[in-house]
Amino acid sequence: MRIPARFAPILFSALLSAIMVCIVSAFVLMISQGLHAGFVTQWLKSCATTWPVAFPTVAVVAPWVRRMVGRMTV
Repeated sequence: MRIPARFAPILFSALLSAIMVCIVSAFVLMISQGLHAGFVTQWLKSCATTWPVAFPTVAVVAPWVRRMVGRMTV
């Protein structure tokens, strides 16, 4: 299945935010509570509740970051 190129920024934001939320929430949960019987359930719940914040944040911030990087590089 191919997605039209015009959706690339949205797809980028969705994938990047989902990957970051999964990694960071697992790390924070493991550091704060350690591995326990309900770890996976709690981790998935954490991902589901934080991704709706991360996705629009990445969608809004990514273009600004790209411009800043463009100004900072040769």
